[in-house]
Amino acid sequence: MKRSRDSPGPSRWARARARYRWLDHLARATNRYLEYGGYHYVASITYFSLLSLVPLLMLSSSAAGFVLATQPQLLDSLVHAISGTLPGTLGDKATDLLTGFVEQRTGVGLAGLVVGLYSGWNWMNALRDALTAMYGQNRSDQPLLRAILVDVLALLGLAGALLVSFGISVSGTAVGRYLLRLVGVTDQSWGHAVLSATSVPLALLADWLVFLWVLTRLPRERVGWRSAMRGAVAAAIGFELLKQAGGFYLTLIGDSPSGVAFGSVIGLLFFISLIARMLVYITAWTATAGDAPRQPIPPPSPTTLRPVVAPKSNGAVPAAIGVVLGALGTLFALRGRRRD
Repeated sequence: MKRSRDSPGPSRWARARARYRWLDHLARATNRYLEYGGYHYVASITYFSLLSLVPLLMLSSSAAGFVLATQPQLLDSLVHAISGTLPGTLGDKATDLLTGFVEQRTGVGLAGLVVGLYSGWNWMNALRDALTAMYGQNRSDQPLLRAILVDVLALLGLAGALLVSFGISVSGTAVGRYLLRLVGVTDQSWGHAVLSATSVPLALLADWLVFLWVLTRLPRERVGWRSAMRGAVAAAIGFELLKQAGGFYLTLIGDSPSGVAFGSVIGLLFFISLIARMLVYITAWTATAGDAPRQPIPPPSPTTLRPVVAPKSNGAVPAAIGVVLGALGTLFALRGRRRD
């Protein structure tokens, strides 16, 4: 049967999606990302990521204060260097600020820890909600204290996964340098090139492990490992590309003082937003894969069939009354005619 010329056929986009499976997968992932409010989750993750930088700086300052308190010679050298570099009262104020940080290291550390736990919990809560929404799961309504405890444990688990990833990268680089020294090619340029080339697969492996843990363990309901492996590979490759782009960006703004002052802040904000967007979109891409686990459709609520019993009306009594009244009326009418 030939198709009529008047009936419109499928569009080019529909034909392309039907022909290429990867294009159809990207279209379904994009629809999932937009329909489930992925951009809102990206904004929330970015905000709490920036909010978490302040307590991290406070904890870093506290740790540096403890180090300087145990090494007074290093503290004196820093004080002399600052006073010799900055002129006049500016050097004295910077010196007082440094000694104040060292003296108040405990209070700064505790404040940073409290604020860091608050901002870290909100960041983890936003991240878990985003991954849960992209997988099409429902956010479980559990008590607030239990939800906070679970999110804090997930945050600690993510920190452990990052430490494992960092350990793999550092150990791989250390082993590579040891092998170069053992062979005796440490001073050769090609030796450093080989070391850089071998560090990339190790970094990809470490990133893959972290993102695989994120995609499978951070949603409110656990997800299978098989469906998240390809998503973790895509996330690891994208993260390394973003790191290379970030390094190139820093080299561009490194020659300008204004670029270092403002460009670094803008670059950090843009970098965090890109990582959050990439992670949320890849989660939607993973959730819409062909082998992704489908959420079971809940059965309908049970229906109870109850017979409706209507009271049966007795029609004989009204009929009899009508017959009697009709007969009486007829008799009165006949009696009136006879009198006439």
